[in-house]
Amino acid sequence: MLENAVEHPAATVRLVADGGVKRAEKRLRRAATVVRQRRSSRDWPARYAARLVYSDVVVVVAVLLVFAAVALPSLRSHIAWSGGARVPYWAVLVVIGLAWLLALSVLETRDKHIVGDGVLEYRRIVSATALVFAVFVALAFFLRADISRALFLVALPLGAVALVLSRWLWRQWLGAQQRREKYVYRAVVVAEPAKAEHIIEAIRRAGRTGFDIVGVVSSGRLPAHIDGIPVVGGYGNAVQAMDAVDADTVILVGADDLDPAAVRRLGWEVADRDANLVVAPALTDVAGPRIHSRPVAGLPLIHVEYPTLEGGKRFAKRTFDLVGAAVLTVVLSPIMLLTAIAIRLDSRGAVFYRQERIGRRGRPFRMSKFRSMAEGADAQLASLLDDQGTAEQPLFKVADDPRITRVGRFIRKYSIDELPQLFNVLAGTMSLVGPRPQRKAEVALYDDDAHRRLLVKPGMSGLWQVSGRSELSWEDALRLDLYYVENWSFTQDIQILFRTFRAVIAPGASAH
Repeated sequence: MLENAVEHPAATVRLVADGGVKRAEKRLRRAATVVRQRRSSRDWPARYAARLVYSDVVVVVAVLLVFAAVALPSLRSHIAWSGGARVPYWAVLVVIGLAWLLALSVLETRDKHIVGDGVLEYRRIVSATALVFAVFVALAFFLRADISRALFLVALPLGAVALVLSRWLWRQWLGAQQRREKYVYRAVVVAEPAKAEHIIEAIRRAGRTGFDIVGVVSSGRLPAHIDGIPVVGGYGNAVQAMDAVDADTVILVGADDLDPAAVRRLGWEVADRDANLVVAPALTDVAGPRIHSRPVAGLPLIHVEYPTLEGGKRFAKRTFDLVGAAVLTVVLSPIMLLTAIAIRLDSRGAVFYRQERIGRRGRPFRMSKFRSMAEGADAQLASLLDDQGTAEQPLFKVADDPRITRVGRFIRKYSIDELPQLFNVLAGTMSLVGPRPQRKAEVALYDDDAHRRLLVKPGMSGLWQVSGRSELSWEDALRLDLYYVENWSFTQDIQILFRTFRAVIAPGASAH
C-alpha cells in the first residue's frame, strides 16, 4: 500500500490538492523507506558474504600473529635459502596470509549458494588451506628455505579449524536472523499442486533453509491454499504473482503445462527483475557434493554420483572409528565407572544390558549398553507397544516408559547409557556414526527402501539422533538414515559428531 505513493504519484497530487501537503510528504517518506528496506533485504547474501570476508581476515591475521608470538624469536628474524637473499619472516607471513585469503576467494568459500548450510562450505575452506600448505611446502623444498615446520604442521591446520569455527558461529547468527524471518529468500513455488506440496513440506521439515515460501503458482481448479500457502496465480501470470507477494525467488518444480519455451521466457522475466530462479529436480534427498551439472546440447543435465564405502574409504572410516573410540574410552572411563556404581546401587540386575541387533548386511551382533530399565523389561515391551498402537512400526519406542529406573532416566537423557557401545566400535560391529541399530523384529517390518539402512554399519550416533531423537516418527527416522547412507562423507560424519556433542550437553525435551 505504501509503495503506491511512489508508483502512483497521481494519488499524492490529489492529497496535495486537498490541502494534505504534510500527509503527502509523510506518505512519500514512509513509502521510500519501505522500498529501501525491501531492496536492502534482497541483497542480504552479498552483505553476509562481506561479513565473512572481514571475519576471514581477522582469523588469518590472528593465527599468523599467534604463530609469530609463540614460535618465532622475532618478526625481524630472517629466512635464508641457498643462493638467495635473506627475507624477513614478517614478509613471508604477509605473503602466506594474502595467499590464504586469495585461496579462500578463488575456491569460492563465500559463494552465496553454499554459505550458511551444508558441508560444502567447510570442505572448500579445508581445500583452500590445503592448497596454501601444498604450495608453500613445495616452494620451501625447492628453494631449500629454512622455514619453521610449525607453520605448516600446526599454524595452517589450526587456522583451518579456526576458519571453520568462525563460519559455524556465523551460521548460528544467520539461523537466529532467519528464525525472525530476516536474511531469507521470499520464494514462490511454480509447480503442480502435488509437487508444490512436496516442496513446501520438504523445506518446512528441513527447518532453517533460507527460503520463506510466500506463494504458489499453479494451474487448473485450485484451492485457495496449498499446505497453508496461498495460491497467488497461474502459469500465465507467474511473474505478476511474484510481484504481488513481493517475492525475490522463483522455485520451479516443473509441470506438464509448462513447455521449454515458457520456462525460458519465465527465466528471462525473473532475470529482468534481478530475482533468483531455482529449479528443483524430482530427485530428492541428494546432498550437494553428489550433484554435478553437465551442459549437453544446451540442456543442463544433472549427473548424480552414488557414494561407495569400500576400499580406501572403508579403511579410512574404520581407522577413524578405532582411534576415536579408543580416545573416547580413555577420556570417558571415569564417567563409565561412576555410572556402573550408580546402576548397581539403584536397582537389582546387571550393570550392562546386551541385546542382539542387526548390523551391516543383515548380520546380527550383541550390542552393549548400560542398563537403564528394571529387570524383565523386554518381556513387557510387546504389551506396551500394543497399548500405544505402535506394534506394527519398526521403531520400538514406548512413550513415558514405566520400565525406566531413576538412574536410567538420567543416563538416557544424557546418552550415558550408550557409552558401552564404544566397545562395539572397537570390535568392529558398530561405527561412531551410522544408522540406528535395530532389533531383528524391527528389521522384519522393513520394506524394500528401509533395507538400504543395512548397507553400512550401525552407529552410536547418526542423523536421527541429532535431529529430534525420540520425537521423530518412523518415517522421519528412516528418511534421515537413508539420507546418511546415500550421501556418506567424512565431513558429514564429523559434523554429526559435533552436533552429537551439543545434543548430549543440552539434550532438550526430545531426549528420554
